[in-house]
Amino acid sequence: MSTPATQYPLWKTYLLFLAPMVLSNFLQSMSGTINSIYIGQMLGTQALAAVSGMFPIVFFFIALVIGLGAGAGVLIGQAWGARETHLVKTIAATTLLLGAMIGLLAAVLGSIFARPALQGLGTPADVLDDAVAYAHVMMWIMPSLLVYVLFTQLLRGVSDTVSPLVALIVSTCIGLALTPALIKGWLGFAPLGIQSAAYAGLVGNLSAMGWLAWRLIRKGHPLAPDREMFAAMRLDLAILGKVLRIGLPTGLQMVVLSASELVILALVNQHGSQATAAYGAVTQIVNYVQFPALSIAITASILGAQAIGAGQLQRITPILRTGLLINVCLTGGLVLLGYLLSHWLLGLFLTEPTTQAMAEHLLHIMLWSLLVFGFQAIIGGIMRASGTVLVPMAISIVCVVGVQLPVAYWLDTHYGLQGVWMAFPVAYLGMLALQTAYYKFVWRHQKIERLV
Repeated sequence: MSTPATQYPLWKTYLLFLAPMVLSNFLQSMSGTINSIYIGQMLGTQALAAVSGMFPIVFFFIALVIGLGAGAGVLIGQAWGARETHLVKTIAATTLLLGAMIGLLAAVLGSIFARPALQGLGTPADVLDDAVAYAHVMMWIMPSLLVYVLFTQLLRGVSDTVSPLVALIVSTCIGLALTPALIKGWLGFAPLGIQSAAYAGLVGNLSAMGWLAWRLIRKGHPLAPDREMFAAMRLDLAILGKVLRIGLPTGLQMVVLSASELVILALVNQHGSQATAAYGAVTQIVNYVQFPALSIAITASILGAQAIGAGQLQRITPILRTGLLINVCLTGGLVLLGYLLSHWLLGLFLTEPTTQAMAEHLLHIMLWSLLVFGFQAIIGGIMRASGTVLVPMAISIVCVVGVQLPVAYWLDTHYGLQGVWMAFPVAYLGMLALQTAYYKFVWRHQKIERLV
C-alpha cells in the first residue's frame, strides 16, 4: 500500500503515483501495438483494417466504465483521505457489480448488432466479414475486460498504482506470447487468424485478474476481493447515486468522444481500406501520447480528492500547477519523439509505402495538439475531484459536437482526408480555452466540500 500522499513533497508524490500508471499505459499500448504488428505483418493490411474498425466500438463500452471508475475513484479518494476504509470497500463493491452488468449487456448487444454497426460505420466491403468475426469475439470478452479496467481504476483511488502495473505485466506477457501462436497454429493450437489477438487478450485478462485477487488478499488490501467485499456487492442506491452523479457525466463525455471517433472513422472509411489502415496505425501512435496525458489528469483528480477528504484544500492549487508542469515535460517529450520517429514507428504497422506516407502526414497534422489536450484534461480532473463534472462535461461535448465534427466535415470536403485530422487541434484548443475560463472565474470561487 502506498504511503499517504502528504508524507512526500508534491512533485515526488506525483511521480510515485504517476510512474506505475504511465508504465501501465505504455505496456497496454505496447500490447495493442505488437498485436497490430502481428496482424499487419502476418495477415496483411486488410486484416489490420478489419481490426482497426473495432477500435471505436470497443472504446464506446470502455468509456462507460471509465466514467463509473472516475466517479467511484473520486468517492474512494475522498473516503481514503478521511481513512474510512469500510466505506472504500462498499463504494468499490457497488461499482464493480454495475460494471459487470454493463459488460454483460455489451456482450449481448454487441454480438447481435456487430454487422449492422460496422456496416453503418462504412467499413470497407473487402474487410467487413473479417471485421465482424473479430467483433463477435471482442464483444463476448467484454465483461471480463470491463471489470478488469474498472478494478484497476478503483485501486488507484487508494493510491495503489503498483498492483495494476504488475497485473498488466502478467496480462501483456501472456497475450503477446499467445497471439502469434494462435495466428499460425503453433504448439498444437488451431490457427485462428484475425481473432487470435482477442482470444489471447481474454486469457491474459483472466490470468491477470486471478493473480491480482491473490495478491490483494495476501496483502490484506482494503480492496481485496474477500468475503467482506462480496457481502457488500449489491446495488447500494445511496452510494450508486453519488457514483452516477459524477460518473454518468464523465461517462457521457467519454461516450460522446467515442461517438465522435465513430463519425471520424466513418469519414475515414469513405477514403478506402488504405485510409482505414492508416487510421489504425496513427491511433496506435497517438495512444502512446494521449494515455500518459490522461494519466496525469487522473493523478491530479485522485490527489485532489484525497486532499479534499483530508480537509487540506490549500493543496489543490499546487496539485494543479504540478500536473500542468509534468504535462509539459512528459507529454511534450512524447510528442517530440513522435515527430522524430514517426516514419520508423509507422513502418512497424504498415508495409505499403503509400499507406505509410499517408499515415505519417496525418500524424504530423495533429500530434502536437495532444499537449493541449493534456492541459485541458488536467484542469477538468482537478474540478472533478470536488464532484464538479457537469460544466466540464458540457464544454467537452460542445467542442466535439459543435466544433470538431462540423469542422471535420467541412475540411474533408475542401482538403480531403487530411482535413479530417485538422479538426482535432481546433477542438482541443477550444476545450482548453473554455475549461480554463470556467476554472478561473467560477470553480475557484465555489465552496468545496466532501461528497461522502
